[in-house]
Amino acid sequence: MYIQGDVNSAQNTAFRRRTGLEFLALVFIASLACNSSAPDGSQRSSSNDRTMDIERTVPFDNNYQDTCPLIVFLGDSVTFGLGLPPHEAYPSIIQELIDAEGYRYKVHNASVSGDTTAGGLRRLSWVLDGDIHVLVIALGANDGLRGLSIAQMQENLSGIIEEAKSKDILVLLTGMEAPPNLGSLYANDFRVVFRDLADEYDVTLLPFLLEGVAGNVELNQADGIHPNTKGAQMIAEMVWLTLKPMLRMDSAR
Repeated sequence: MYIQGDVNSAQNTAFRRRTGLEFLALVFIASLACNSSAPDGSQRSSSNDRTMDIERTVPFDNNYQDTCPLIVFLGDSVTFGLGLPPHEAYPSIIQELIDAEGYRYKVHNASVSGDTTAGGLRRLSWVLDGDIHVLVIALGANDGLRGLSIAQMQENLSGIIEEAKSKDILVLLTGMEAPPNLGSLYANDFRVVFRDLADEYDVTLLPFLLEGVAGNVELNQADGIHPNTKGAQMIAEMVWLTLKPMLRMDSAR
């Protein structure tokens, strides 16, 4: 297992994370009102919303897809880029970084707003259809916001990882934090899931996808949850630090 980044100051990191989570707790109820869910954690959305989500999951250049291996992002509204034009979502910024470094990979953003780990697992069969070399799993935030079963979340993520590894796909698992209003026990158990899965399956772990972004009003949209252009840029640069060594590893296989 590889964990991104060395922490220079554990106290500063913990403070930033705690501050961000306290801010997320303030918008917790509002987020639930905007994203209703089925009992199993899947999203109920209008037909218009669902059409918008599906359209963004389609690669923009099919000819490019045929000649380049794919990096698939499987996430929720943060990775989908809710509130941003497609080219400003952080996976699109990562595509620019990939191109600038001379790597021959195509990013496919298969994220859906409001998605949970259960939803990601259900649509995995078509998400993993193609010449996919890397899968970035960025799910779990909505499980935590809705207080869903941690054991079920772990089972769902395990299923996603196992399916990807069975296809010889490298996996980057991004961690998330649960809002503190659900209690310290739930929050701690939630956090541990990502590290335990990374250890169990020997996959790369980015401990917290929103590190330095959550709770920062200058890096988020008016809803306080979804990154703005600056926030997406910061996330992209952080993810790229972890993804780049994986591309070198993939090229050497």
